[in-house]
Amino acid sequence: MSISFSHDHIGFSVTPDDLDATIEWYSKTLGFSVDRRFDSHGTTFVFIVRGDAKIELMAGASVRQAPTGDVLSSMDPARLHHFCLAVGDLDAAVSELGYRGVELIGGPMAVADIGQRIAFITDNLGNIIELAEPGTRPSDRRS
Repeated sequence: MSISFSHDHIGFSVTPDDLDATIEWYSKTLGFSVDRRFDSHGTTFVFIVRGDAKIELMAGASVRQAPTGDVLSSMDPARLHHFCLAVGDLDAAVSELGYRGVELIGGPMAVADIGQRIAFITDNLGNIIELAEPGTRPSDRRS
């Protein structure tokens, strides 16, 4: 039996007090909009979308994780580290986000092994977001 996968969404636990501020941050900063909002089993679920990117916010948690200021030091402890959004032009995206008050915690940097340039930011809660500019993998390059 073969199982086929495609990406659907990523989910974040947020505190009820942080839910509306998180929706606002993703809306104003990255252009996401609310697709669905509902309550089930004592938790508020909000799906926010932009293009093919979908994030599920689950408000029921009571403790917030400490934010990070540096992508390299954030790799400890073992946990979901980040999610990645593809951008057409990394320099333009970084510049626009800078105008919106978003600071980088890593990059921009080139990663030759994957043929991409990347940078890292955090959202209002400290969740790490990688921005990746499409590139050419070394195995795809013609000699």
